[in-house]
Amino acid sequence: MNELKLGAVDARFADIVWENAPMSTKMLVSECAEKLCWKRPTVYSALRKFCDNGIFEVNDRTVTVKITKEQLHAMQSARFVDEVFHGSLPAFIAAFSKHKALSAEEISEIQKMIDEAKEESR
Repeated sequence: MNELKLGAVDARFADIVWENAPMSTKMLVSECAEKLCWKRPTVYSALRKFCDNGIFEVNDRTVTVKITKEQLHAMQSARFVDEVFHGSLPAFIAAFSKHKALSAEEISEIQKMIDEAKEESR
């Protein structure tokens, strides 16, 4: 997959596909016209970009998902941690938590992830 950074509009387009796939290209054009005020050429340009990056695929005028939203976010997050924090998740969490107080719920969720990771590594 090539480097793909999603802006707000690209993310809205991708969400339409993720929420409705598999879907016809005709339905995609209709949804994008309604939700994004896009015309057909704009939809096809965006779709081509996502297909070229291996995220979506079009066969027989049907758009399908090759990489889920969660998978894409995981890949982008891992790339960010690698590039900015030299792969150190603790350094990322330390930097993040210095500028934003973690709620009790967030701490609990993080602790649950740590506990699950410990179990998986045994």
